[in-house]
This record gives sequence, C-alpha cells and structure tokens, in this order.
Amino acid sequence: MVADPSSTLTADVERSALKEWAVLVDAMARGEIIAMVRKGGIREQRAGFAVRHDRFLLYPTYFHEKENELAPRFRPRLNDAHADRPRPGYLRLEYVAEAVAVWPVHSLDPLRAIEESHGLDWSAVVSRFHYRQRPGVQVVAVRLHRLPQAVELPEIRRYGGCVSWVELDTDVSLAGARPVLDHDAFTRAMAPLHAALGAPERPREG
Repeated sequence: MVADPSSTLTADVERSALKEWAVLVDAMARGEIIAMVRKGGIREQRAGFAVRHDRFLLYPTYFHEKENELAPRFRPRLNDAHADRPRPGYLRLEYVAEAVAVWPVHSLDPLRAIEESHGLDWSAVVSRFHYRQRPGVQVVAVRLHRLPQAVELPEIRRYGGCVSWVELDTDVSLAGARPVLDHDAFTRAMAPLHAALGAPERPREG
C-alpha cells in the first residue's frame, strides 16, 4: 500500500483516536519519524495490538513515557513535551494520521534496519518484542496531517487506562488538514521500511 499523493484529506470528521507518547507525536509532526512499533496496552494483551482504523486522530499521552525507552536523539525533548501539555482535565488534538502500511514482524533482525524510522531505543524494541513471551510486534507507518487549529476536549474518565484506542464522545473536524510531509518526502521516508520489512499488510478498517 502506498501513500495517498493528495495534499489534503477529504473534509470529514473523526472520533477514533490512537494513544501515543507526546514526544513521539512531536517527532512525527516534525517529519522525523513515520512509524510506530506497537505491542498493545495492558488491557489488550490477550488479543494484542491491532490497527482498527485506516485513519485516526493522535492522542498524546504523558504518563507512561520513559526516557530510557526513547531513542537517544529524542530524549532531550521529553521535558519540552511535558511543558507544552494542555491544561489539567483536557486533551489536545492536533494531528490526524493515515495508516498507510502495517507489518507484523516476528524477527528482531529487520527491526534493526528501521531504527531511524521510529522513536524507540533498541532496548525498548527488544522488550516489546519479547513481552509476555509472545515474540513479535507490529510496525505501523503513518502519514500525518496537521489540523488547521488544535482542538481541546475534556479528558473524561472513560478515555483513561492503558489502552491504545479511544472512541471520543465528540466529532473532530478534519477540514483543512494538511500533510506534514509532501508526497515525495513521504515516499522517501517509506523506502527504508519497504526495504527492511518487505510487502506490508493493508490496514483493516474498524
């Protein structure tokens, strides 16, 4: 599956959101990484992580970030990410992502070749790979679009907990969202993933 070359998303709304460390959302927003290495939240371990939606909002999180699990190049930004967090009791949404490729990976070797494409330290990749003695992770390549204006919503109790996916109570408009990377830059960023991981699976819509 290849990235959509269009410059904007179709005007629409979205409620599905994927939790990700705020410092890594920032790195994706800068166009520095385009991939996530996922295993699943504590409440998802029986089934494991699954890409439930082809398109979703990114829900920045602050409570489970661990400096030693970040790639060294992103560790200096951790404090800045926390300093920029929204006011208490609210979440801030600024980006919508398209899942353009998903790879189930059952060997550590190819993951070594994509370290520049995601934001985790190698030790964290290995730990996630072997977690609960179920070897494997999913690598998800996303194309990020920036909303024209940040949206702040109440962070209700139902959104909490160690889960990957949240269905928001409020529609978020995607009108005017623009890609962080243009088509050519995104295609270049995808090349190492294709080279190391081969043909991806197509995301399944939730």
